[in-house]
Amino acid sequence: MNSKLAFGTYRTGLNNPEHEAALILALKKGIRLIDTSTNYMNGDAERLIAKVLEKLYGGHKSDDLEIVSKCGYIQGSLLEEMKKLEEKTLFELDVVKYSEHCYHCIHPGFIKAELAKSLERLKLEELDCYLLHNPEYYLMSSVKDEEQKEEAQIIMLDRILDAFMQLEEEVKAGRICSYGISSNSFSLPPEALYFLPYTSLIDLAAKAAYEVGNEKHHFTTLQMPINLLEKEGLHCARWAKRNGLRVLANRPLNASKDNLMFRLATALEPAEYYGNLNELLGLLEELNLTSLFNLVGELDNYKHRFGWIGEYQAFLMGKIIPHIRKELIKIGDDNTRESISQLVSEFLISYEAMVLHECSKQTKSMLEHSGITIEETIEKTALNDLISTADIDYVLVGMRKEKYVDALVDL
Repeated sequence: MNSKLAFGTYRTGLNNPEHEAALILALKKGIRLIDTSTNYMNGDAERLIAKVLEKLYGGHKSDDLEIVSKCGYIQGSLLEEMKKLEEKTLFELDVVKYSEHCYHCIHPGFIKAELAKSLERLKLEELDCYLLHNPEYYLMSSVKDEEQKEEAQIIMLDRILDAFMQLEEEVKAGRICSYGISSNSFSLPPEALYFLPYTSLIDLAAKAAYEVGNEKHHFTTLQMPINLLEKEGLHCARWAKRNGLRVLANRPLNASKDNLMFRLATALEPAEYYGNLNELLGLLEELNLTSLFNLVGELDNYKHRFGWIGEYQAFLMGKIIPHIRKELIKIGDDNTRESISQLVSEFLISYEAMVLHECSKQTKSMLEHSGITIEETIEKTALNDLISTADIDYVLVGMRKEKYVDALVDL
């Protein structure tokens, strides 16, 4: 396995045997960095790492394995706790209320508390690297136009300085070895409203180290989205490498371009799709269930029109599932309803695979028209592009199944 590949644990859960098996296999294959966060799966991603470390190493992490975690997001059960606090307390913690479902905070007190939780979940006494997770949420909540940008950036950098001082204190206390920032804004052009002026960060780290009495700063790492379609982050990466920092590239296979999302992976046509489609249509026609028959037929005609799989999944939950449930309720015979439900379920599973296939065909065509030659698969091309980039130290890949881990061994 290429030494630049790292295991990303976004959407990796504690109670999923597939995820556990994938992480175990990745470590056995040579993965030497695991990236996680306090908010991934409500803390279960960190708990899964601890479980795997216990199985493989008796709970003692090997020296050549690095674990990186992050803090900043307030979601899940932590968000519910925060909503119970008084407004005065939230104000004192500089909590950013970004949306009803997501708050954000990089206050020193919050960092200290979240780091303690991460270490407890990971069953570690010291973390290799701790990152501030998208501190630009302050900008995103307060900047509405260009006139507000400069002042808001100054305030954000002051907040980052306070956070860096706390992180230098954590180094002194022996709870972390180093720190950094993971930011989507590193991949924006400087003129963007939510750009994070990264060239100021080393000076802030040096000042933070001086203020807490450390001989040198321990700011080491930047993380940002970089992929075949999003190259702006390479400017930040080049600056980082020139200044002795390392670069972690995330979202290597999920790209955004012209307000559209693209999955940079090849998906094969599911062999079972047309069999499932015809069996379901045949039964619906036989039972004269016209509404469901028409729905399934329309879905088949529409399978190539989704921009990306997320668009289909939103359509599925918002439109398709409610309509199917409504029609199934009308079927009086329990056995008939059960038979149709089973066939519908099998069809929808294969339909999603077909949508993935159609989306990957569109993505491949778009890439090739952009002058990008596809090496066997889109994902191989995308990952090799990053691996071969000198200014990138690690490429974070979601490997939630053993087959994904195996597929990366040959890169």
